[in-house]
Amino acid sequence: MKLAYVTLQGRGRTDALIAEVAHLLAADGVRLAGTVQSNHERPDRRKCDMDLAVLPDGPIVRISEDRGDLARGCTLDSGALEQTVVAVQQRLPGAEVLIVNKFGKREAEGKGLVPVIAEALEMGLPVLIGVNGLNLAAFLAFAGEDVFALPADSALIAQWCKASARVEGARASSPSADEPRTRELSLLC
Repeated sequence: MKLAYVTLQGRGRTDALIAEVAHLLAADGVRLAGTVQSNHERPDRRKCDMDLAVLPDGPIVRISEDRGDLARGCTLDSGALEQTVVAVQQRLPGAEVLIVNKFGKREAEGKGLVPVIAEALEMGLPVLIGVNGLNLAAFLAFAGEDVFALPADSALIAQWCKASARVEGARASSPSADEPRTRELSLLC
């Protein structure tokens, strides 16, 4: 199983890093499925607008609800998130890597993109996930022992994704596909 995550402090920093990694991978011809998030500040609102781009080619879905200037708490539009889940699931066949912008509140509840993550791992795809500090414990409980914490370096993360995709692809096409998988961290050192 190839499951890795990255987490950065600061609003929007993990989203920006995940988007940069997706750009690097797409530029190298890696077939992607998943989501990247962009946040749009509004001067008249406390909360930003959140959009998810479904990889590799859209659509872009607004996943936040505008609840007014005084809104507090979560503004996630669960229905819009579920639309992206369906779109990502449809793109898994043929993908080499799954990128999930965030293991957020819905994923911590076992919803959101969790079924897609599980399906991708069953297919042998490497999965890269952004995780915020609030949901790190829930993510680690979900992930179990076979998870990699990656450094906040887009080039190294992209390298991990490409190497993991090649390893999984080679194992899937080789006669020894049932051999146990080993952790290969040397590329990150």
